[in-house]
Amino acid sequence: MELPAYGAAAAAPLQRFTEIYKRTRPPAADEYMHVLGSVERVMENEDERVRPRDAAGRPGGILCLFPDIPTVIVPDLHARLDFFLSVMLAPLAGGRTTLEGMSLREIQVVCVGDGFHAEGRRAARWQQAFAEFQTAFDRHRHMDEEMRESLGVMEMVMEAKTAFPLHFHFLKGNHENISNENGGGNYPFRKYAYEGAMVLDYVRRFYGEEFLRAYYNFEKSLPLLAIGSDFLISHAEPKKFYDTESVLNYHGRSAVVAGLTWTDNDEADKSSVRKMIRHYLPEEVWERARYFGGHRPVSDRYRTRADGSYVQIHNPQRFQVALVDPRRTIDEETVVVEIENAAGGL
Repeated sequence: MELPAYGAAAAAPLQRFTEIYKRTRPPAADEYMHVLGSVERVMENEDERVRPRDAAGRPGGILCLFPDIPTVIVPDLHARLDFFLSVMLAPLAGGRTTLEGMSLREIQVVCVGDGFHAEGRRAARWQQAFAEFQTAFDRHRHMDEEMRESLGVMEMVMEAKTAFPLHFHFLKGNHENISNENGGGNYPFRKYAYEGAMVLDYVRRFYGEEFLRAYYNFEKSLPLLAIGSDFLISHAEPKKFYDTESVLNYHGRSAVVAGLTWTDNDEADKSSVRKMIRHYLPEEVWERARYFGGHRPVSDRYRTRADGSYVQIHNPQRFQVALVDPRRTIDEETVVVEIENAAGGL
């Protein structure tokens, strides 16, 4: 595939990431709407060779990754600004940072989703924010901090997608549900408090319905499945086998969306991963192929399922990614790498 030259290299996105990271308040609604508008235009006009169209002519649910460059697979973000920034600054592209590698078209990044809702590190803050929610956010210091992180990390995602549209991608996870809807493959979310309802109420009060609609539409535009040379990626383990037509035309197919974003451990059909691999990848790689996902946390660097074919890499206590190089056979022991926290010195 012939690639277009990017304009500015890595300097401009890095400056924006740094500004977002250092911000002490949630982002302003008007500024964020501008970012949403920019990423919406990018995603509506994705290159069809990378994001094939569905039957209605919209970008479909499948990403076709470049087969000849390394891929950085980023597990669940969950409002970790420092983690995302550290991925961008990690020397993963032959000594160059990920940002530099993307600007030179030497590396591609796929995030498995779940940008919103801080996890265990902020459990106490969710309880404090719940007390604020119960008084209709008359006071909202703790919820402000949650939204600074959640909206901030997704603003970084949008800036990266806008700057590197062919080399940066973000898949839909089950936490991409700002409206807390029950339908379309989404389910209302709660864990430490009533996170889904709290975010919805906060956005309506402080950002408004126009913002809510724009962000909701962004979430609905996110793809579900990435196809590499000898690997697949989705947010969760596939609950069932989903063929190309089903995933490509995922709009309006709630079972497909839920089945690639919500599957719990031991909930998937035993043959779903193997069937997906045999359907989407060439026969010569079937035995060595891997299917990567996040969603359910692991206590170590990774956990394998589906007889070793499915690799979970979401450890919320670690800064780690999977770095898949097409020149090497995938080995979980070497592709799952820990990176340094590069945000502390900023």
